[in-house]
Amino acid sequence: MFKIYETELAGRKLTIETGKFAMQANGSVVVRYGETTVMTNVTAAKEAQDDIDFFPLSVDYEEKLYSVGKIPGSYNRREGKPADSAVLISRAIDRPIRPLFPSDFRNNVVIVNTVLSDDQENSPEVCAQIGTSAALAISDIPWGGPSAAVAVGYVDDQIIINPNCEQRAKSRMKATVAGTKEKITMIEAGADNISNEIMLEAIKAAHVEIKKMCDFIQTMRDEIGKPKFEYKSFSVNPEYFERVCNELTEEMTNAVKETDKVTRNANVDQVSEKIKNIAIEMFGENAEEEHKFDIATAIHDLQKKCVRSIILNEHMRPDGREINEVRKLTAEVDLIPRVHGSGLFSRGQTQVLTIATLGTKADAQSLDGIDFDTEIKRYMHQYNFPSYSVGEAKPSRGAGRREVGHGALAEKALVPMLPNEEEFPYTIRLVSEVLESNGSTSQASICGSTLALMASGVPIKEPVAGISTGLITDPEDSSKYIVITDIQDIEDFFGDMDFKVGGTGTGITAIQVDIKNDGLTYEIIKEAFEKTQEARKMIINDVILKAIPETRKEVSKYAPKIIAMTINPEKIKDVIGSGGKVINKIIDETGVKIDIDDDGKVAIYCDDIENAKKAQKIIESIVKEFEVGEICEGTVSRIAKFGAFVDLGGNNEGLVHISKISNKRIEKVEDVLAVGDTVKVRISEIDDQGKISLSMKEFETVTETETEKEKED
Repeated sequence: MFKIYETELAGRKLTIETGKFAMQANGSVVVRYGETTVMTNVTAAKEAQDDIDFFPLSVDYEEKLYSVGKIPGSYNRREGKPADSAVLISRAIDRPIRPLFPSDFRNNVVIVNTVLSDDQENSPEVCAQIGTSAALAISDIPWGGPSAAVAVGYVDDQIIINPNCEQRAKSRMKATVAGTKEKITMIEAGADNISNEIMLEAIKAAHVEIKKMCDFIQTMRDEIGKPKFEYKSFSVNPEYFERVCNELTEEMTNAVKETDKVTRNANVDQVSEKIKNIAIEMFGENAEEEHKFDIATAIHDLQKKCVRSIILNEHMRPDGREINEVRKLTAEVDLIPRVHGSGLFSRGQTQVLTIATLGTKADAQSLDGIDFDTEIKRYMHQYNFPSYSVGEAKPSRGAGRREVGHGALAEKALVPMLPNEEEFPYTIRLVSEVLESNGSTSQASICGSTLALMASGVPIKEPVAGISTGLITDPEDSSKYIVITDIQDIEDFFGDMDFKVGGTGTGITAIQVDIKNDGLTYEIIKEAFEKTQEARKMIINDVILKAIPETRKEVSKYAPKIIAMTINPEKIKDVIGSGGKVINKIIDETGVKIDIDDDGKVAIYCDDIENAKKAQKIIESIVKEFEVGEICEGTVSRIAKFGAFVDLGGNNEGLVHISKISNKRIEKVEDVLAVGDTVKVRISEIDDQGKISLSMKEFETVTETETEKEKED
């Protein structure tokens, strides 16, 4: 049955339609916000997938170019693989909804959000977040929602919910916040050094609207929601797990209490063998195959129980650290020859090498998506996570969603601290290579990137660092919890959150929050902000700035040299010349490369800075704006009966009338001047067409003999 539900979100009408499209999906809705329209379809497999030990959830966000009236530029004129921006939105939709599915659920669930129309004012990402929640809520798929999400901006010291296009352009914050009625379930943010207090207020303001949307979706569920279907549970056999806990809790606790990750894994493997043997005793010789999921779940759940108990009850970490203690940190620069900048940052057994490369404007990345204007990226950050970093033997298959997400987070953290194009007209590419991983590699990438940027001579405004905090809550009382600083992989895997914050010592530039429980309270978020800021200050002052106290004054000798200048846009045609004749002559004479924008910005690239300066001087002479009375030096270029033409540089030429050549009367110009003579002139007039009249006689040197001879005559 076709139904339309209507509400208001941030002062604008939002509608959700259902019962018209995709009737064979488990749940289908169309969200309209202004003229932005997103269709969400959710489906679930009828049977569980028996050969896996995780919940198989797939979330896609499809940007269709027809949504903005564009035809794809590919050879076959079809949309290709998702752009990085679409991958990041898919991840942002996934994170808040995943913990709300039953933990023992193993049926494949696929969620597809299709952008049908984008009016550029109202966020299709927000529509997709809300549409996903609504489609799941009214479907028969087991799910513990509803949830909702909004975008948040900070414009002119005001927090704005779902900012429009104009507001987004001026905003100091670009954040997406998701939550249920009770708690915050996801934060994804980039910000211009925003304080903890402002960020927390923005999250609270977002939650006000989120609660309203959750009530709205709950109304839909109450009216038209399908009964949730029954599913095969993959929870561990309770009798078996009880025996495992009784016999092996102490041994597993000792096994996970180990600083070295490799040793800890070996310890856990020994206990895991005993867990498997208990299954064989209870279920027979075929237990290893017939009860493999009971065994795998028991190993996982016992580790989880022990790790959480150590932190909650002993106020100690598995590796022996205090609750707020950061692992051993080291930082180095200039490890790799010939590259433009390199930085190595290590945090315990997490090690990331970041390489910086400086390029010309032509190296910038063009992103053609559903935005009306093609975005030009002059800063790119890429993240690689090879299998050897965790001691595994797997072939590389290129960047996956995780790599795209971590690279984007590090990029987001550094962008606000980069110089603008006028100050530093380079394209910048950073590549973070994870060499060793024991948790928080994305945050180590932020730290390594600061090192590489400073080493390469990029004049960043302030150093940036990244740190993650974790959360352990009491299973009997969720109001009892501990927030821990600098989580390693075992604390991330068995904990309740991974709260990543990048920023300077005073403010936030990036946030990414993953949770595994039902959400976070404001108190937890506030504490996470405080602990991450304290840790960032320590990392910047005690580690990064000791490795490299300030940004290098010069770029690497292997980097291209760039001179930036701005000219009058009306003079661009003079610099280029007919058919490129002038600019090509400059390039041939100096060996440089020149980029000119329509707004008059000029970038001159060359390996030899002196050649770049020579080209700059030529361009300056071409575009020079002369003034009456100005004194110049030029070269006589041609002679006529009525005077001499003087080349003033570039395409500028002026006429010295015969009467203005000398204080003496002269019969022929050739008696005084010859082509090629260098002369000093004063600009006496510039007419409406730009023609320049010159005078030389003010600079004539007259000897005493000549003066006496003139008197005798």
